[in-house]
Amino acid sequence: MAILQMLISFFSDFPHWLATILLSSIPVSELRGAIPIAILQYQMHPAQAYILAVIGNMIPVIPLLLYLEPVSNYLRRFKFWDKFFNWLFNRTHRNHSATFEKYGTLGLAIFVAIPLPATGAWSGCAAAFVFGIGFRHALFAITIGVLIAGLIVTTVTLGGINLFNLFV
Repeated sequence: MAILQMLISFFSDFPHWLATILLSSIPVSELRGAIPIAILQYQMHPAQAYILAVIGNMIPVIPLLLYLEPVSNYLRRFKFWDKFFNWLFNRTHRNHSATFEKYGTLGLAIFVAIPLPATGAWSGCAAAFVFGIGFRHALFAITIGVLIAGLIVTTVTLGGINLFNLFV
């Protein structure tokens, strides 16, 4: 909760629409944090919160898909980063290779769509890079995943509000 409060405080002077887009674009919150904040804190209409959060969540996707590999290759020249990327690739392959081998691009969309920590668009871009999923396929899968995740988070947020209102 401390991170959410810090983010809300940091973006408090921003227009709500811009804060929602920016919250969605950063890896610590993505749309999983931005939609509830937009609806609950900013009193934004759910459809508006959804649209702005999806836009914000997609902003970093194209640069990440285009530049993760060149940046990784450059950083791997240094021992620390080479060890880090070896650890990351081995861990990712160990934990997710069965899913990606079985489902391919659909697996990437499902991975991004499940609104759990470390399964959003940023992680989806990293997974696409690690598993060698091409740009067009990765962009399509991540877009579908973000759209579905946004619907799930919006629905759960509204359901939580309605459930809370039953008891208040």
